[in-house]
Amino acid sequence: MSHILSQNNNQPVVNVEISPPDGKEKRVIDGIYGKNEVISGIKNAIEKIEKENPDKIITIGGNCIVSLAPFDYLHGKYDNVGIIWIDAHPDVSTVKNGYPNAHAMVLGSLMGYGDKSLSDLMKNKYFQSDEILYVGLQDLHDYQRQFLDEAGVNYKIQTNEFVSDQDILSFIKKHENILVHFDVDVLDEKLFHSTYFANDELTGDGSGGGKMTFDQLERTLHCITENANVVGFTIAEYLPFDEYKLYKMFSQMNMFTE
Repeated sequence: MSHILSQNNNQPVVNVEISPPDGKEKRVIDGIYGKNEVISGIKNAIEKIEKENPDKIITIGGNCIVSLAPFDYLHGKYDNVGIIWIDAHPDVSTVKNGYPNAHAMVLGSLMGYGDKSLSDLMKNKYFQSDEILYVGLQDLHDYQRQFLDEAGVNYKIQTNEFVSDQDILSFIKKHENILVHFDVDVLDEKLFHSTYFANDELTGDGSGGGKMTFDQLERTLHCITENANVVGFTIAEYLPFDEYKLYKMFSQMNMFTE
């Protein structure tokens, strides 16, 4: 992803240390897959952020859990902060829902409803229900709908019609500062292949992919960035499967390896 973003010498790149893949299946501990690795990565991100003490943060790479540390930090740095969550999924699962991957728990954790081991890592106040706007949200599981209803989050299922620019602008006007979480899977996998749902071999929690076109995404992001004081921006779950297939093919050809 560092090759996709424009080079900007005014923005230093800080790498978060994570455990490299070793080909071994991670254990589910306390209902969270690879819990030790997840917690370690978040703690390292917190340490790096506090050392740098930035005014704004762009987070790239990783799954959706990468928003936990920077969004919590920026919530402590600024008052009146709203989150625009551009995602096909609500990310409010808990361990009791039976899906162990922490990337589906991140926004619930930022609201203080996540697993204690995740929420306890936060150092600032929790986000409130009226500080969240979903863009691109698709059909929900029953437990996700129940969570959002009970938490008082105003949401709209956007299978047939997306949240309008006016809805976004109305939300922006209520908040002095905006955090943007962009999950690549909000895009239609038939039109953009670098997303989880473009790989038929993978299975998740039964959720589907997004319905957004690239043009719709571009218009939405321009609407946000041109009208809001964006202090945090996350690009998560970029999965270039086509490039990986080419890599595997070429790595098995003698003329590229000898």
